[in-house]
Amino acid sequence: MGFIAFLKTQFIVHLLIGFVFVVSGLIINFIQLCTLVLWPINKQFYRRVNCRLAYSLWSQLVMLLEWWSGTECTLFSDEATVNTFGKEHVIIILNHNFEIDFLCGWTMTERFGVLGSSKVLAKRELLYVPLIGWTWYFLEIVFCKRKWEEDRDTVIEGLKRLADYPEYMWFLLYCEGTRFTETKHRISMEVAESKGLPKLKYHLLPRTKGFTTAVQCLRGTVSAVYDVTLNFRGNKNPSLLGILYGKKYEADMCVRRFPLEDIPQDEKEAANWLHKLYQEKDALQERYNQEGIFPGQQFKPPRRPWTLLNFLFWATVLLSPLFTFGFGVFASGSPLLILAFLGLVGAASFGVRRLIGVTEIEKGSSYGNQEFKKKE
Repeated sequence: MGFIAFLKTQFIVHLLIGFVFVVSGLIINFIQLCTLVLWPINKQFYRRVNCRLAYSLWSQLVMLLEWWSGTECTLFSDEATVNTFGKEHVIIILNHNFEIDFLCGWTMTERFGVLGSSKVLAKRELLYVPLIGWTWYFLEIVFCKRKWEEDRDTVIEGLKRLADYPEYMWFLLYCEGTRFTETKHRISMEVAESKGLPKLKYHLLPRTKGFTTAVQCLRGTVSAVYDVTLNFRGNKNPSLLGILYGKKYEADMCVRRFPLEDIPQDEKEAANWLHKLYQEKDALQERYNQEGIFPGQQFKPPRRPWTLLNFLFWATVLLSPLFTFGFGVFASGSPLLILAFLGLVGAASFGVRRLIGVTEIEKGSSYGNQEFKKKE
């Protein structure tokens, strides 16, 4: 094992990376709070500033994937589709099977210049998660409780606010509503059978309300829907902790572009279109499992240096005073100061671990089990 590989496995290094992310995130959130005064003066300027502030935070996670672990992302598509990336407002549909599927998506948004302005339809619980939810709030992310009767007006209002967004945005939808697990899949397929819908092997039954509402509200703003089907070579199931330990993965993403005018305006027909899309996604996953490859040309967009430079900037600004302070504490010889410092380190470690836990499949929500509870 080389020295760099050895460093990647050390807890103290992980703690320092986490320290940089958390403290820089809190600083960024404070700056975002200060930018609220810009909203009544110049809304579009406020949005542009917050896109760049969000980029400064999210790109640190992208840096871990691209530069720290060296994970490679390959696109399977066609040249005409790839040429549109970063040049139009779009809705992204991504399968929700892996702990780092969002991170692979962020990598692609970064390489095509839309990471800071990327959007998502997120569960409301995330609004209260420091850094993640707080940053999303200032980015005008649409939050929902995932109870359509309560969410309808909030979601429609949030989507309509994005109609005049000044920077190209990729609006991510996890139409399955929650991450894939065997239990949720079994329940989902029971629902599919009861509704007379074709069963899926690799996906949960898509929830259509969010998709049809997004298409209706963003029609005239969004140009297309990108369907993205993600898988990892070697049947790997990567995690954020694995990325932090420097494990390298190979992600393959099949991307298909559907012009928005090709999607029916009628809600029921649009829902049927989505169900058909998921049957096609299932077939793509089946082909990948059999052949180890998606159809289409292969593209490997080059990684850009900005994610690494951004992290090095924050590391320099934040770690220098930390090391100076730590040296002073231990040099003082005061047991009270030393214990307080170690307690602070322990609290930081706990906080970083909790943030990582948000991405873990076993820590996922119970959303998707409600049909099972009704049956019981």
